[in-house]
Amino acid sequence: MELYRSLPPEALQILLVLFLSFLVGLEREEHKAAGGQYSFGGVRTFPLIGLIGYSMALLSGTQLVPVTVGFVVVAGFLLLSYRHKLSATAAAGVTSEMSGLATYLVGALVYYGHFWMATALSVASLLLLELKVVLEELAGRIPAEEILTLAKFLLLSIVILPILPNHEFGPFHINPFKTWLVVVAVSAISYGSYVLQKLTKGRGGILLASLLGGAYSSTVTTVVLARRAAREERPHLFAGGIMIASGVMYLRLIALLGLFNRELMVISMPAFLTLAGLAIAIGLIWARRSDKTEGKVAREYAPKNPLELRAAFLFGFLFLAMIASTQLAVTYLGRAGINTLAAIMGLTDVDPFILGIAQTAGASTPLRLGAEAILIAAASNSFVKGIYAYAFADRKTGSQSACLLVALGALGLVPLFWV
Repeated sequence: MELYRSLPPEALQILLVLFLSFLVGLEREEHKAAGGQYSFGGVRTFPLIGLIGYSMALLSGTQLVPVTVGFVVVAGFLLLSYRHKLSATAAAGVTSEMSGLATYLVGALVYYGHFWMATALSVASLLLLELKVVLEELAGRIPAEEILTLAKFLLLSIVILPILPNHEFGPFHINPFKTWLVVVAVSAISYGSYVLQKLTKGRGGILLASLLGGAYSSTVTTVVLARRAAREERPHLFAGGIMIASGVMYLRLIALLGLFNRELMVISMPAFLTLAGLAIAIGLIWARRSDKTEGKVAREYAPKNPLELRAAFLFGFLFLAMIASTQLAVTYLGRAGINTLAAIMGLTDVDPFILGIAQTAGASTPLRLGAEAILIAAASNSFVKGIYAYAFADRKTGSQSACLLVALGALGLVPLFWV
């Protein structure tokens, strides 16, 4: 401890530069030994580049021009190395040279006191260098359309969202930022489920598909499983899977309410957690009951991309329509009107209506009334899914699914007596 205190701050900075740049140099030294051909740098060169970066920053003080000139000079030497590498092989990579430039910046960052940034840059460089094979295999396994899907999500969340005004407009108090934030939140949950379904494709069977599909869209999952059940003789398995998907719907609603209205989530969460637990438990028990045909049923359904821009704008439009409809119903029709609207909206996608309630509850809509409306909409949606299951599945699966979903919908109305 006394030695640590007796050392000047510059000595500790130099030691940190040497340590971080040595780690990168060590990885490059191992790569060079394994490759058996020319490769730039090792355990001596990279620490020297780090020290050059530190020294140039020290000599520059607050001026960035000398540091920039030093960066350009080091880049020139690295360019010569790369030209030599190209003369030896046509398939030469530039990773080592880029690592040298990053190491120069590490030295400069340490001098200016950005220790966390310097360490993060070194560790990130080390991981990228060490995980070359893993990253290249991953890039080969990801289809081009999945990269486009990720780009769409980034467009929705990082590009469009920050530029929208965070102010209320018009008689319905429409906030463009909050409106698009709702679109991003719903898209994020659906996209997360979509990615998990892609990653687990061919594994987990019907039960895993039900769990992930419930987070994606319990209505879509119900229709898909019902249609699949018409070709299989596994009524207990598919009816149980449909019940599980509807149970996950309540967990999805808790997550969405937690993002946009914590008070409403607190009121609704006991009932939603109870309903989700009962539905998932009953679904699992029911799915494990024996059928005439046994054996594992493979997953077939490939979920559609949830990040189509047209669908995102449509959802935003529906959300705005639900906010306006909710405020009009509260103003002119009162409690009966908002509950009737909730029952009707359960026939379609309940997310726009429920999130519209989440935005207005506590302001233009009383919290208790908002909680009632959400319970009614969710219960109505369970009743409708029972009709879908009965219509699309075989008679045994359809009857079992309809009974389970009607029972879930009825249980979903019980909390109305104390909410």
